[in-house]
Order: sequence, then structure tokens, then C-alpha cells
Amino acid sequence: MIALDTNLLVYAHRRAAPEHKAAQRAIERARQSGLGWGMAESSLIEFFAVVTHPTASGRPSTAAEAQGFIEALVTAGARIWTPQEAFIARLFSLAADLGVAGPRVFDLQIALTAQDNGASQIWTHDSQFIRVPGLRIVFPLHGGVPS
Repeated sequence: MIALDTNLLVYAHRRAAPEHKAAQRAIERARQSGLGWGMAESSLIEFFAVVTHPTASGRPSTAAEAQGFIEALVTAGARIWTPQEAFIARLFSLAADLGVAGPRVFDLQIALTAQDNGASQIWTHDSQFIRVPGLRIVFPLHGGVPS
């Protein structure tokens, strides 16, 4: 399964973003991959916060626009993933093992939720995305070069 990171969602939603078309193509490739695809619930919350933020570049999206974008992805086959049992204990343990702290804990939350739901890879535009054993990082806006 393919997990989509928040930044791809934001870029695909934001027409003015330089990465807009590339992010839309990446999401379409994930949809057509036959591997299954989805997003961590926490990514959707982060997406909503970013695109509706009052100081967003251009104009902020309305709640209805942000919701409509996500609903279109779900209609196209995306799954929305939630954390599984004992998530917090596993997140704290993995954070300690990997030396993850500060804002990168949010990446870990996304990665662990994706793994819990069967993802074997995460597609992102974040070159600093936290590396989690068993989860391959793919940069689809750069020709899909995996890390």
C-alpha cells in the first residue's frame, strides 16, 4: 500500500503551488498503482489546518473546499487510516529508538499509522521525512527516486 504524506495533498489541492500538477500526477499514479493507497487521519487534520489557515498564500480554502478535496480522493479509492491498538506506547518507544523528537514526531505519527494499516511506502516531498524501518520513502515529485 502507498501512503500519501500531507505535503502532496496540500500541493495537489493548491492550484497556485508550483508543485500542483506534479502532485496531482503523483496521486493519480498512486491511485492507478494497484497497490492500494491512503492517508493517515493525522495527515488529513494537518492538511485541513494548512489549507484553511487565514494566512495561507493566496486565499485560504474554505472548510467545504478542503472537505470536498478529501472526499474526492476517498471516492477515487483512497482509504483513511486511524492509529491501531497501543499506538501511543509504540510511537513513544519507536521515537526513543530512532531518536525522534520535536516536530518530526508528527512524521513518525503519520508513518506509524500508515504502517499499522498496511502501507509499505510513503510518498512525500519532504526530504527530511523520518525514516522508519519497513517503510520505504518515495519522492514522486522527483521522478519517484526512493531513499
